[in-house]
Amino acid sequence: MIRWIAFDADDTLWENEKYYHKGQVLLAALLEPYQPNEVVEATLLQIETSNLPWYGYGIKSFGLSMIETAIQLSNGEVGSKEINSILNHLRYMLSQPAELLPGVLETIDILLQKDFRLMVITKGDLLDQERKLTNSKLQKYFEAYEVVSDKLDETYARILSRYDILPNEFLMVGNSLRSDILPVIKIGGYGVYIPHTFTWEHEQVSGTSSHADGYFQIESFKELPGVIEKIKTL
Repeated sequence: MIRWIAFDADDTLWENEKYYHKGQVLLAALLEPYQPNEVVEATLLQIETSNLPWYGYGIKSFGLSMIETAIQLSNGEVGSKEINSILNHLRYMLSQPAELLPGVLETIDILLQKDFRLMVITKGDLLDQERKLTNSKLQKYFEAYEVVSDKLDETYARILSRYDILPNEFLMVGNSLRSDILPVIKIGGYGVYIPHTFTWEHEQVSGTSSHADGYFQIESFKELPGVIEKIKTL
């Protein structure tokens, strides 16, 4: 029986990726004199991915990767004006309020009334994620808030062990199959996948049909209580 429900934060509880998308659009515009848009997008993704072991996830990592992409694709010709435009966008991203996605607050209230214990497990920069949690006004609803460097099956197993949770008592909700759902399924937990309009290409998973019987997919956060009732009958 499910006792604990964990949520991804960015693009599951609140908007996030759309600000990264705006950054990609800005970078493409800055580099238009040097490279076409598709080259900028592909190079940024490659550099972001290669930088993950060094910088991790989050806005700071994104900003450093944007600057590296600009320098590389312009052969070092970008100047302080372009770099300052990137820095200004990063400040804009950091200043954004935590915009809750539709149905989040109402659904959390329903789950608490059913005596589920709630936590957040998210990737990203610690300071930024703590700021967003505080701004979201959701902090009081969660018993735990875990900011991790990556979401692998051993990451989840370690967290479950820390809180004395059995895998079959644990449900993870998120917008990334790669990070939020498949690792939890692998260790014997449950997953509910809620796709978001914007999902970073690094988080995309191909050939998902082979995993389709291991998780539930819904289109709205408001559907979560209903799908949990279905899981309870399994």
